[in-house]
Order: sequence, then structure tokens, then C-alpha cells
Amino acid sequence: MTIDKSWTTIRRRGSSNEFWNGLQHFLQMAKPFVNDRGFIKCPCRRCLNNASHQLEDLESHIFRNDFMFGYNQWIHHGEPATANAGTTEAGPSGGIHERDEMFDVLDNIISEDADEDAVGGLSSNEQYDDLFAALRSELYPGVSSFSSLNFLVKLMHLKVLNKWTNKSFDELLKLLKLAFPKIDLVGSHYEAKKMMTKMGLGYSSIHVCKNDCALFWKENSLKDTCPVCLESRWKLQSGKRSGKNVPHKVLRYFPVGLRLKRLFATSKTAKLMRWHSTGKSKDNDIMRHPVDGKSWQEFDKRHPQFAGDVRNVRLGLTADGFNPFGNMSLSYSMWPIVLTTYNLPPWICMKAEYLMLSLLIPGPHSPGKDMDVFLHPLIDELKELWVHGLDTRDVAYENGVFRMRAALLWTVNDFSARSSLSGWSGQGYRACPTCNEDTPSMRVIRKTAYFGHRRFLPTNHHWRSNL
Repeated sequence: MTIDKSWTTIRRRGSSNEFWNGLQHFLQMAKPFVNDRGFIKCPCRRCLNNASHQLEDLESHIFRNDFMFGYNQWIHHGEPATANAGTTEAGPSGGIHERDEMFDVLDNIISEDADEDAVGGLSSNEQYDDLFAALRSELYPGVSSFSSLNFLVKLMHLKVLNKWTNKSFDELLKLLKLAFPKIDLVGSHYEAKKMMTKMGLGYSSIHVCKNDCALFWKENSLKDTCPVCLESRWKLQSGKRSGKNVPHKVLRYFPVGLRLKRLFATSKTAKLMRWHSTGKSKDNDIMRHPVDGKSWQEFDKRHPQFAGDVRNVRLGLTADGFNPFGNMSLSYSMWPIVLTTYNLPPWICMKAEYLMLSLLIPGPHSPGKDMDVFLHPLIDELKELWVHGLDTRDVAYENGVFRMRAALLWTVNDFSARSSLSGWSGQGYRACPTCNEDTPSMRVIRKTAYFGHRRFLPTNHHWRSNL
């Protein structure tokens, strides 16, 4: 019997009885083929038969995201396989080929709650049409091992690892197009970056007052002068604003929540995010990870609801200044604020690829006591993650969605950076972060000297009586 599949190509699904009736017939046909847990592969354009859901979820997925291209023989949903179907799976182009690894990447970045209608009348899928087109196209006629998108992503990765300049990247693309005229590849770094931006994990540029008084952010985003010192937001030439508005300073903010969600979006890192609950040291005298320490255990006692879900994220923050120009004769200090995820095992959590840059504070001077101004976006998001959390899909646990929360447990920094982060001066008569107001100090020959350290020794220590 021939199965009518014409409904899978209908675009205006909301007003089409043919699409709705065809979808209901497909669900009835697939119902006997769910597994013992009630799950079955989802053939929508986002899941591409790589993710499994319950049958009632298939209806909403296909209705929102369209039926996937190229799945013409429903071998996973009840249609008998023919001789030419084999064991391979139809790709998005309609051909039979090995599944491209970029399918998983696109599956992770498309929103779980994609709406049928988006701004400008585009559906969520249509916003990613150029990515899907690059994924469906061969890099070069006859080359099926690489899609155009896969090759571009790997090329951009090499650029970052080897610190290629944008100009050198442009020259490489020109050479590739000259050597291989039929290659399906973008022509410049600008075009490549524009395409990669749609894959998420970008950053926000926030203008800063010339004197570090305030951020032009939220309620101040439309103001042209600082609400504190009334300085102009823009650089002036001869006392007048130039034709193009150029801010004095720009703070780069990299949202934390989206990056944490990405850790749960791939099966490898999603499983590792539970390591702290299973990899604890069994020897109480050995500490190989912060989870073995008293601070972690005390935190769990104080916040049992947070500790109840091992997927909730524990973070550490580090900050320090550096000169980005590599010329020590030029005085310039830029401050990156970096987060590390302590859910991960100790041999991974400190690797560069798992450290998350959250803020890039501009120079030319150290933020000093104005550090709190620059930290506002990060603190606001951390509060949101602590109080309300963020709906996150965990691919390591049946693609289930859970409410991910996060807590900042520690800061890791030197003494001067600690002063900026805490607001407690690291110099002067009350510099000790432990003693605070009771710091024993005195002025000795134009310097501040600290004494009384022997009181921290055991009562019977021989240094207590040693002059």
C-alpha cells in the first residue's frame, strides 16, 4: 500500500487540514513502534531522527519544526524497509551518506522552545536555513566526507588555535577558491564570522563612562551622558561629537547561562558534569578536587535543595590584569574575568577549553575600586541563575529538560586583585582580609608594618617565646 507523504512538504501548517490529517496518520502508524520506555525517534528538522521523544512530543516537534528533508522511507516508524534502503540513513539533501557531525551541533543550538512565528515573519527554522543549506551541500562535487559547513567550522577552529590574522584567513580562502573553482566556501572572514554568529555563544558590547562611574546598560542604555559625572558617552573632537558615535570605553560581556547550557548539550560533557557526585575521594585524608573539601560539604548542608540535583553548577571566578600589547614600556591594563566549572573532573576543569571568559574589562588603567561597576552584568546573571535557574536540555539523560541553577563558590586571585573584587583595601593599616578592623599595624620609617602574627601559633609553640 502506498503511503501519502505529500503533507510533509507543506509549509503553512497552521491552516492546512491536509498537514494535520497526515501528521495524525503518521503518529498512529508509529505508535506500535515506541520502545519500552515510550520513546521513539523524532523526524522533525531539528531532531533529524537523532533524538528520541515520547509520542505526544513528536506531534508538537513536527508541527513546530517541519518534517525533515530526505526521510522518504519511514523505516523507524513502521514502514517496511526495501532492498535499497539498507541500514544507512537519508541525509537532509535526500541522498544516502554518513551522518555529518554538524547535525548534532545544529541540534544543540536551535532553541527548544522555537515558535512558529518569529520577528519579521520568519519561523525559527527559516532563521537557520543558510546553516542547513551549508550542511546539505557538498564541499566539492564528489566529496561526501565534508559538508561545506563542517569544513568552514574546522577552518575557523584552526584560525583560533594558530592565531591567524583575519587578513591571512582571507588570503587562504582566496587561494582555496583559486585552486578549487567549484569549492562551496565563503569568500572572506567577514562572511564566515557572520555565519558562525548564528551558531550562538556571542557577546554583548556595553559602553562605559569615561571615568568608570557607570555602564550605559539597562535603564542607562539610551543616555548620552553619564548619570553620575555627566561626562559625554562619546568621544569628542574639538569639543563636538564626530559624525560617527565612538564610545570612550566598551565592556565585552559573554553570557554565562548559554555557555553552561552548551555543556549539557553534548553527551560527552553532559556526563562529565556529574563527575563531582561520583568521583569523590574515598580517602578522607586526600583532597584531589574541591568536592573533597569542607567548604563544599558545608555549602551542601546549608543549601540541600541546590545540592539535591547533581547537575547544578558550581563555579569559581578568577581575575587579573595584563598588558595585551606585549610592550611593557606601554602602560595598559586589561582585565579578563574568567569562570571555571567545578562540576568537571580535576584533569579537565582547569584546561583552557573549559574556562569561560565572562567579562573583558577595558583599560588603560586597572578598574581598582570601580570593579563593582564592571561586574554588574555578571552579578545580575549569577543572581538569576541562583534564584530562578535556566531551563536546560540534558542529552545524557533521555534528552530531558531540567532547571539548571548555578552558584559561585570561590574567587581565585592574587592579593591586589582580591582587593578590587572584595572592596577591602589590600594596603594600609587594615589590609589583612582576616583581621579586618583588628589588623595589628603601625607606621615604621614611612612604611606600614604588621605584627602580632605569633598569636596564630599553637599555645605551646616554641616560637611564641623566641625573641
